[in-house]
Amino acid sequence: MSWERNIVIKSPQEIDALREAGRINARALDAVRELIHPGVTTAELNAAAEEVIRKHGASPTFKGYPGPYPYPASICVSINEQLVHGIPGKRKLQSGDVVSVDCGSTFEGFVGDSAFTIGVGETSSQAQRLIKVTEQALYEGIRQMREGNRVGDISAAIQTFVESAGFHVTREYTGHGVGRQMHEGPQVPNYGTAGRGQNLRQGMTIALEPMVLVGTSQTRVLPDGWTVVSADGSLTAHWEHSVAITDGEPLILTLT
Repeated sequence: MSWERNIVIKSPQEIDALREAGRINARALDAVRELIHPGVTTAELNAAAEEVIRKHGASPTFKGYPGPYPYPASICVSINEQLVHGIPGKRKLQSGDVVSVDCGSTFEGFVGDSAFTIGVGETSSQAQRLIKVTEQALYEGIRQMREGNRVGDISAAIQTFVESAGFHVTREYTGHGVGRQMHEGPQVPNYGTAGRGQNLRQGMTIALEPMVLVGTSQTRVLPDGWTVVSADGSLTAHWEHSVAITDGEPLILTLT
């Protein structure tokens, strides 16, 4: 996908608006998380998220998003080897599945964007470790989101943590700025060199999203035109928060 890489510095009032969009998005993901059990369909997860989003006066950011064709759902549900952009449908969750759910909510013109990965029922020790490492990689990256650091500091922190655990980061899909558009600048890869890249400034807002694979960094896109899978069929995981750069600690915008 392509999007404009313009960097938009947000005012305190705009960050407050992003925080409200993020809260709604977090509530939608909470509703999905509660439903995740063996036998539930991915369409049911999608319906639960959309109900919460609309109940709070927001709209589903993903629905109709441009791509090979307009994205047809309110969330992405990616299972096992599916890394991102899985389309909800009739598929039923099974015990042992690893499920990543990505959601966007637009409220009063501002976007909240976040994701989580969870195991269904009894999952393997490898799956549990993958989920834990990917979530921790997100927070390793967030710790670097301080004014005066660079994008490369974030990217390197994620890559170093993931690869030290023996897993792989995607080279093809990245984090991104977020604001009035779901995809703004800067682009934030999950790999890089500390001290390089765009300077981080107060008022920047970034959706940081480690995407981690067990066996390879390589991916391919399924014939549906959206779903991205690991090239070798190995397990994947995806975590994401939208975060604001402040004059102190990073501010996570997508928490309830």
